[in-house]
Amino acid sequence: MSEVTLHRSEEGRERLLRVTRRRAGALLGAVTVVFVASTVFRRDASWLSWVQAASVASMVGGLADWFAVTALFRRPLGLPIPHTAIIVERKDRFAQTLGSFVAESFFNTDSVMNRVDSTEAIPRAARWLSDSANSALVASQLAELLGGAIGALDDAETADLLSTTVRTRVDGVALAPLAGRALEALTRDSRHEAVLGAACGALGGWLSSNGMALHARLGARSPWWLPGPVNQRLVARMLSRLASVLTDMSADPSHPARIQLDEAIATLASRLQSDPQLIERGEELKAELLGAPELRVLTRTIWSELVGEVRSQTADPDSALRRRIALAVSNAGAKLARDPAAAREARRTLRAAVSYTLEHFGADFAGLVTGTIERWDGAEASKRLELLLGPDLQYIRINGTVIGGLAGLALHALSALLG
Repeated sequence: MSEVTLHRSEEGRERLLRVTRRRAGALLGAVTVVFVASTVFRRDASWLSWVQAASVASMVGGLADWFAVTALFRRPLGLPIPHTAIIVERKDRFAQTLGSFVAESFFNTDSVMNRVDSTEAIPRAARWLSDSANSALVASQLAELLGGAIGALDDAETADLLSTTVRTRVDGVALAPLAGRALEALTRDSRHEAVLGAACGALGGWLSSNGMALHARLGARSPWWLPGPVNQRLVARMLSRLASVLTDMSADPSHPARIQLDEAIATLASRLQSDPQLIERGEELKAELLGAPELRVLTRTIWSELVGEVRSQTADPDSALRRRIALAVSNAGAKLARDPAAAREARRTLRAAVSYTLEHFGADFAGLVTGTIERWDGAEASKRLELLLGPDLQYIRINGTVIGGLAGLALHALSALLG
C-alpha cells in the first residue's frame, strides 16, 4: 500500500469515527431532551411517566457506555479517574499480549497450511507456472537474480576461494586408495568388460589403419646396423600381430591375454588400497599437483570463463539458459497440476518449509507486532487503535442507549404492575 493510499485510508477512518461519534452523541442528547420535557410536563399527562422512565434509563445506559468507551483511549473529561486511559497507560503490556496472540493464532503451521489449502494455492500455482508466458517471466526473474548474484562477486577472490576449497578437500582424501576403490567399483561384476572390449577393438583398428605411419616413425629410429628391408618386415609383422591380438581380445572375453589384463587390473586396484609404497607415491603426486602454480591459473581460467558465460546468458533475453529455465518451470508446473503425488510432495515440502520458518523466526514475526506498538508513544497507540476500533465502539454507545431505554421501560412497567 502506497503512502498516499494509506493516508486516504486513515482520513476515511477518521471521518467514519467522527460520523459515528456524532450519531451516538446526538442520540444521547435527544434522550436527554426527552427526559427534560417529560419531567416538565409530567403533571399534565400521567403517561409521560413512562417516557420519563425510558429516557432516564437511556441516559444512564448511554452515559455508562460513553464512559467505558472513552476510558479505553483517554481520561473522560480529563479527570484523573483510576483505570482510565487504559491503552495509553498499558501500551507495552497490550503490545506483548497482542504479539503473543498473533503468534499463537496466526504464526503456526496448521493455520498457514489451512489457508494454503482453502485458497488452493498449490493447484493455482501449478496452473500459473505451466503457462508459457508466466514461466518465461519466472525465468527472466531468476536469470536476473542469478546475474545480479554473480555480478556482486569479486572474480579473483572467488577463484582463490574456489581453489583453496578444492585444495583443502582434495588434500584430505588419500589419492591412491580412492583410485583403487573407483577402479574396483568399475570392474565389479564385470562392468568393465564392454568398455575393455571396445577399447581393444578401437586400438586394434587404429593400428591397422595407421600402421604405415607408425612403421615409418619406428623404422627411423631403428639401429643403424639393422638392414632396412629386414627392419621394415619386422616392424610391419609386429604391428600386424599386435593388431590381430587386440582384435581377438575385443571379440573374446576369455582370451588369455584379456584374462591376464583383467587380473592385472584387479591386482592394481587392490594394491592401490593396501600397498604403502603406492599410497605414498599417490600422496606425492597429489602434493605435486596441488602445489603446481598451474592449478591456480587453471582454476581462475575456468571460473572466469564460467562467470563470463553465465553473465552473457543471464543478460540475453533470448539465451538458451533462459529458455531452459522457462521450460523447466513450465514442465514443473504441468507435472504439479496433473500428478497428485507431485502435488502431495509439494505440499509436504511447503509444510516443512513453513514449519522450519515459523519455528526459527515465528518469534521475530510476533516481535514485529510487539516492537512496532512499543515504539509508538501512548497517545499515538491510542489514536491508531481508536481509528481502528472506534466506529464499532460508538455503535456500542448507541446500542447501550437504546437497550437502556427498553430496560427502563420494562422496569417501569414491572413497578406499575407490582404497585
